[in-house]
Amino acid sequence: MSARAVSLLLTAVLAVYFVLLGGRAVALFRDGAPVAVALGVGVILLPLVGAWVAWSTLRFGLRTQVLGRQLQEEGGLPDTSDLPRLPSGRVDRTAADAFFEEIQAEAEAAPDDWRSWYRLAVAYDTAGDRTRARQSMRKALELAES
Repeated sequence: MSARAVSLLLTAVLAVYFVLLGGRAVALFRDGAPVAVALGVGVILLPLVGAWVAWSTLRFGLRTQVLGRQLQEEGGLPDTSDLPRLPSGRVDRTAADAFFEEIQAEAEAAPDDWRSWYRLAVAYDTAGDRTRARQSMRKALELAES
């Protein structure tokens, strides 16, 4: 099953869960007791926050996918297929670090190009640094939209 299909399936399950939580919140509101109403407010806030998190995550994924397709069409996606891998499938740390250094130098040479930030995000991801990969991808999105 593709990552996209899994994301959509989990989002659908989350939506059902939010509807069920909403039903519990309504039942708490109908009780009328101050404690029940306060709990109902808390229960209704959970799906709202969860929906916002799910939407922002899906939106981020869709926007990065669009940039990835464009970069692929331009022939600018970094190729990691020739990097040596461990039995787990992860890229060898030494190779990942060397790959990262190369891509980072390119990004430093073109700091205003979203393509360099996208490639840097791929390099961070290859090196196992997901936090910085997301930060770099956000910067790529910001530059692409401006």
